[in-house]
Amino acid sequence: MTNDSDEQTTIRTGRNFEQTYRLSTAEAGEFLIAVGEQLRDSDEITITDEEWELPFAFGEPVEVEVDFEGMDDPELELEIELPGRPDDTAPQVE
Repeated sequence: MTNDSDEQTTIRTGRNFEQTYRLSTAEAGEFLIAVGEQLRDSDEITITDEEWELPFAFGEPVEVEVDFEGMDDPELELEIELPGRPDDTAPQVE
């Protein structure tokens, strides 16, 4: 069954969402490149799957964390945190 964008659930503010994928290194690389291009070229990112889409307007600064655990089974974790862009405007002073 193929879903089109009208059937996708849109993930919005006020809701928590998490999805984990196990990808090949090539697929993960392509995903990171696409994310990087959106970060570089825009102030919004949209991530989609067949069943959902997650649009997110982000602000500055972006936090990047590199975590290396070198004991036993070495593991490298890369984490990027994008702060939400504020929706409010400042009040007027008269």
